[in-house]
Amino acid sequence: MLTVNIHASANGKLTDLAPERISDTLAQGCELLWVDVDRPTPNDLRLLGEEFSFHPLAIEDASKRHQRPKVDPYDDFLFVVFYAMENDVDVTGPTAGGRLRTVELGLFIGPNYLVTVHDGEVTPLTEVAKRWRENIGLLGQRGVGVLVYSLLDAVVDAYFPVVDAVTGQVDELEVSIFEDDSRDALRDILTMRRDLLALRRVLGPERDVMNVLIRRDIPYFDSATVVYLQDVYDHILRVTDAVDASRELLAGALDAQLSVTSNRLNQTMRTLTASSIILMSMTLVAGVYGMNFVRMPELEWRFGYPFALILMVTVGLVIFGLFRRFRWF
Repeated sequence: MLTVNIHASANGKLTDLAPERISDTLAQGCELLWVDVDRPTPNDLRLLGEEFSFHPLAIEDASKRHQRPKVDPYDDFLFVVFYAMENDVDVTGPTAGGRLRTVELGLFIGPNYLVTVHDGEVTPLTEVAKRWRENIGLLGQRGVGVLVYSLLDAVVDAYFPVVDAVTGQVDELEVSIFEDDSRDALRDILTMRRDLLALRRVLGPERDVMNVLIRRDIPYFDSATVVYLQDVYDHILRVTDAVDASRELLAGALDAQLSVTSNRLNQTMRTLTASSIILMSMTLVAGVYGMNFVRMPELEWRFGYPFALILMVTVGLVIFGLFRRFRWF
């Protein structure tokens, strides 16, 4: 669905605008225009291309999903791919099944307009639109650069609570590893590693995107806006460092989990081995008296049977005592 989030007219007032009149409005001149497209249809993308005269390759990129974050400069606009956290991420729930999901966000940035394309609601985008509609006069004075900064800053800041929650859960996992049943811990570790790897694959290119935006000579961003974009770049670095630290902690937790599992298996094997030795010693006594020799005095002895039982139990207890001394039990 194509929606005009913000239309600041030439006199700086917020007015309604039909999507079909976008090109006419741009030709007549306006302070700022923000068009948002949620779950774009082919007709929406066609309308964008016609109204804004976007390059066909940019429209094609906007229609595709799972693209790497990037900046594509064109003659009169920029096309940027960025990723935001999905709205239904549960930062307190269990990790099984994967929680850290992102929404791809395409941005067309022009001299006095911004077009955002995405599949599904993006909370930071909604919050920024509401905030700037209430301060349209200030936004019109500062231009599209500050609007882009506000959006990217909100998107990046939304990573922090998620990463902080994951870091806290890593600490909990390290404790659960040493509990009696740590199979769930192993599953959670592997799930969180997969989630953080996916997040890291997004953050790395996004850092490069911000590096381009703050270092390239972009006419839409004045020097004051570049300073704010530098702050977003710093935030991405902080999130990236936090993700890397969590991944290292998870790697250590996984090693600890495997070590604990190996130690438990060794303990089980040692117990089974000790039990087998005790039974083998008792079986040896029984085997001696089970041989078919003609002359075995104990077989005709009145106390032969009790003696054999007592001997087997005594041998078993002696060996058991030795194993207890060596802490095999």
